[in-house]
Formats: sequence, structure tokens, C-alpha cells
Amino acid sequence: MRPRGGASHVTAPRPYGHDPSFRRSLALFRAFLREQDDPEGCYSLLARDAADQVEAYDGPVAGRTVVDVGGGSGYFTEEFRRRGAHAFLFEPDLTELGDRPPDSAVVADGYLLPLRDGVADVTFSSNVLEHVADPETFLSELARVTRPGGLIYVSFTNWLSPWGGHEWAPWHYFGAERARARYARRTGRPAKHRLGENLFAVHIGSTLRQVRARDDITVVSARSRYWPFLAETVVKAPGIREFATWNLLLIMRRCPT
Repeated sequence: MRPRGGASHVTAPRPYGHDPSFRRSLALFRAFLREQDDPEGCYSLLARDAADQVEAYDGPVAGRTVVDVGGGSGYFTEEFRRRGAHAFLFEPDLTELGDRPPDSAVVADGYLLPLRDGVADVTFSSNVLEHVADPETFLSELARVTRPGGLIYVSFTNWLSPWGGHEWAPWHYFGAERARARYARRTGRPAKHRLGENLFAVHIGSTLRQVRARDDITVVSARSRYWPFLAETVVKAPGIREFATWNLLLIMRRCPT
């Protein structure tokens, strides 16, 4: 990997001064509906959208080191590489890597990344936090490997959102085991996710309190990842945000040491 500090920006980042368009949100929603039938189309679109968000907050990724933690089969890593980044995938589950993982993909636990302190210009984690039993330790590791001033991108599906139960949503509102049983009856196959094993009830309020209490990171933005309007406003409303946000996006910076 490159020496600590990263390449200089070619252009200044474009601040998120307004919410993304309805067209963008609709395209993502339609892609999610086709996830099972067309995972390539769904996750390629999501990867392009996520990379756009990173660059909107932090400028072009070209020439910079991006660490993708828990990126599955590598759609995000590949998109960052297409944009000229030195992107590396760290994924703990061999089955999630698929048949053709990106070159240099590393099987590694997000709690203990095989990286030195401050190596990454951007540390990226998309829809992983709800799959770890100890979110606080996971976030600490993301902060550790990010250089001072570097960007930390974390998004997750909160438990009380309509998609909180993943493949057995929205029936998770009536209980996880009941929802899993319904899924098995309807599809004829067991659900991939089980609450307390590979899916955890992560909430927006408690997560925001955790990250805001830290002295090693600063929260730049907390917003709904997919909403086309009032994306930051909805996250500021206790109670309502747990249902209405759908997916929380946290943009954070590593504090200077």
C-alpha cells in the first residue's frame, strides 16, 4: 500500500448541499426489488451510487487508498478501482466472496483488520454494521485504520426500518422467529439471516450516541442513505427516525492526532 497520507485532491469535494433526486431513489428501489433475479445490476448500481457519495464528501478517490470492510463479492471495491483508487477488500465470510472475488481480496475479521494504523484515506463499510455483534468495536477498528483527516463511510439497515429483517422483512415487526418461519413456508427454503447470529437489532439513536461520544472521529453527516428529501432532517427526529430512515448513512472524519 502507499505511504500514509494519501494523494492530494485533484478537485475540491462537492458538498451535499441538497438531497439526491427522486429519480435516483426510484432507480435504487427498483434495483432492490430485482436483487434476487439480477444481483449484478442491483449491486453495480448501488456501488456507483456509494462511490458518488464518497466523492461528494471527500473529492475524487483516484490515487487514494480505500479499504472496503465487509464488501462481500467486491462490487464496491471494483467500482473504486474503476475510479482510480487503490481499493482493497476485507471480507470475513468466504461464501460471501463468491466465485470471482477481486484480486488481493483478504479474508479478515472487521474486528481485527491486518492493517497498520492510519493506512486508509477512505474506510468504507456498506450494510455491515447490522451483521456484527459488537458495533462499537467494529467502528473503533474502522477509525484505527483511517489516517487523521481521512473519511469513514458507514451505512446500515436499522432494525426497525421496513427492511430491518432483510429477506423476511417487514414481518420482523411481528417477531423474528415468526418472520423466519413465514419466509420458509413461502419460499420452501430456510432464511439466510437469524437474529442474534448473523443479524442484530442495531438502532439509530444508540449508534448516534456512540459515535458522537468518541474523541477520535467527528460526524460530518448523519442522513438517510436512500431518501430523496429531508434526508438529514428525518434522522434528527427521535422515534420516527427508527422507522422512517430505512438505512442510516454516517459520514465521519478521523480526528487529527
